[in-house]
Amino acid sequence: MTYRASSPPSEVVRQFVLKVHGLCNLACDHCYVYEHADQTWRDRPAFMTPATVRRAAERIADHAARHRLDTVGIVLHGGEPLLLGPDRLEAALTAIASVVGAVTRIDWRMQTNGILLTDRLAEILLAFGVKVGVSLDGGREANDRHRRYQHGGGSFDATVRGISLLRQERYRPVYAGILCTVDVANDPDAVYTALLEQQPPRLDFLLPHATWETPPPRPAGAATPYADWLNRIRTRWLADGRPVPIRLFDSLEATAAGGDSETESVGGDRGDLAVIETDGSWEQPDSMKTTFDGAAATGLSVFTASADDLLRLPVMRQRTALSATCRACPVVTRCGGGLYAHRYRHGNGFDNPSVYCADLKELIVTMDSLPLWVVGRLSGGDAVTALSVAQESFVRALLVTVADSCDDGPAADAWDLLEDLDTRFPDAVRQVVAHPFLRVWAIRRLRENASAGRLADLAAAVLVTAGDPAEVVVTPRDGRVHLPALGTVTLPGAPDRAVISGAGTVRWDGGTARLEDGDPRWRPAPVVDLGDLVVRLEDADPYRDCHDWPAAPPLSAEDVRSWTRALTGAWQVIKRDAPGQVEGLVRGLRAIVPLVPAADATLRSATSRHAFGAVGIAATDDPEALAVLLVHEFQHSKLAAVLDEHDLLDPRIEATVRVAWRSDPRPPEGVLQGIYAHLAVADMWRHRPGAAAAEIYASYRNRTTAAIDALRGTGALAPLGQSFVDGIAAEIASWR
Repeated sequence: MTYRASSPPSEVVRQFVLKVHGLCNLACDHCYVYEHADQTWRDRPAFMTPATVRRAAERIADHAARHRLDTVGIVLHGGEPLLLGPDRLEAALTAIASVVGAVTRIDWRMQTNGILLTDRLAEILLAFGVKVGVSLDGGREANDRHRRYQHGGGSFDATVRGISLLRQERYRPVYAGILCTVDVANDPDAVYTALLEQQPPRLDFLLPHATWETPPPRPAGAATPYADWLNRIRTRWLADGRPVPIRLFDSLEATAAGGDSETESVGGDRGDLAVIETDGSWEQPDSMKTTFDGAAATGLSVFTASADDLLRLPVMRQRTALSATCRACPVVTRCGGGLYAHRYRHGNGFDNPSVYCADLKELIVTMDSLPLWVVGRLSGGDAVTALSVAQESFVRALLVTVADSCDDGPAADAWDLLEDLDTRFPDAVRQVVAHPFLRVWAIRRLRENASAGRLADLAAAVLVTAGDPAEVVVTPRDGRVHLPALGTVTLPGAPDRAVISGAGTVRWDGGTARLEDGDPRWRPAPVVDLGDLVVRLEDADPYRDCHDWPAAPPLSAEDVRSWTRALTGAWQVIKRDAPGQVEGLVRGLRAIVPLVPAADATLRSATSRHAFGAVGIAATDDPEALAVLLVHEFQHSKLAAVLDEHDLLDPRIEATVRVAWRSDPRPPEGVLQGIYAHLAVADMWRHRPGAAAAEIYASYRNRTTAAIDALRGTGALAPLGQSFVDGIAAEIASWR
């Protein structure tokens, strides 16, 4: 099983880049069109003729109609598109609008250096609704380092004049934003300040196009200078309250939540963009021009081929492929392997990680840390989704390690099946891999040589979830087979072998069973559906017994009804007393393990360090108490996931701390866990009315702040941990 990041090859083109003018009025030394490996611009016409514009429009309209696209993006590009002049530009826009606009809505865009912008051109762009992005690399010194005229003079003043026109109230609707190419020689704070002075609706930062053959400049001794540069800007941006959207950061945050990046620079979005050159040639994205001469070429033209013909070409479909290094990387779901062109190396083509691999990884890791510096609670849905995505990566990495430890046999066969299923049914694999106790088993397998047969159980669960008719051999244990996230089938006679089909059947010597309601041999895991929250009562998983207290035996039907009543009441209490926790619980809480009740009937709950999304709780009929236990334990689960990714504590510091909630001295991690859990509990009591609730709230608040002071005094907090605790302290202080 490998990490999945790239989307399948696109079946449609949603954005068309039209090279309406092939020349430029600047001679930027970092330009990939004129200064890099591909020099095919020299043999093309200077601009698109009306006939080429018309034929391109017809191809776009045909594609939109065939695929029933409600919108297509059309980007006017170059060279410098404003070299067309107002008359030719208006004629081109009119021709395209008359053909494509009759079929679908056009999302018009233009990328320009802004130098030639005039009132007349701005009026034309406004009339057609063309959103204009301007290329600017910062202030005068930063911009003119590269963006110069042929005679060597800088372009800053002329570009800013063009932007000032777009900033006027009349033309503000067509001002799309600023694109800045990163140069680590420029001061990032100065660049950020200079760009904000232009009041852009949006910013985007572009890594300078480079390959393994022509790597980007790197200062001596700097391992990740581009990540460092971007992180400086992101820190300022967050401190300023995100005054303007920044596409690169927004895209990486979107992938953290499992969404689309909406750019081919990062994430898994690939293949829905095509370029039409000045002569009508269909080409791959422009970034390919940095790799080798003719790299962007497809051999097709709008005069001979449709957009569908283009998409069928191997060169378009192979853009979704990832190298083995990328497939094994835990952050590949975030970066997507980086820009395809940046992977090029002579000899093996694009079968490499990005030349910016180290920078992308460092940027992502640091970005995931930065929210901890400004928020100490991590209660929101997006934050929990990001933790879930990271946990999936950890579990997959463990499964790969487990598979490598298996000799040929049923476990190895099951692994081969899982790899195939991961390609054909990624959603089903993801659903089952999210089961909290797979990680518990994998760790026990690696540390204690637990049974490798769990791989076959996992494959069977994916088969059943996907409904695939394939079969897998499983090994019953004590006459039972547990399918992670689904349930347990009991096989009479304790056979040593069974076959499970994705069609929902189990065969063994002596009988068959159906994995469906009505078959007495099949017992699905009990599920409580609270509407917006669906949680499993995990009472049968053989690896659920991983808490400080023993797990209860399987529940009776009456037990399930009792749990359902209690959870229904507790969920309403959480919505009332802890509304900020609701979305995080909805996205992250997957299972409750019923625990053996305490002999003296005191409340009992626990969380496993290695079972993200699961909490252990002994049954209680008190919804107020159950609500507190759920929030308290899920706080532990979230912080455990954070500690998997980030060094909040310095492992070199050996210390213990006495805290009000335990009689024994606690290690720093235990204290941090208690602080984080009690933060949420104090907040719940803060929302409850009455003098008694106020007294309990004050008790939790005071002992939490005392523990914060004690933990700070140990010196055990790493810099990020100090920031995290500072965020918690600031949150508590705001309550007063």
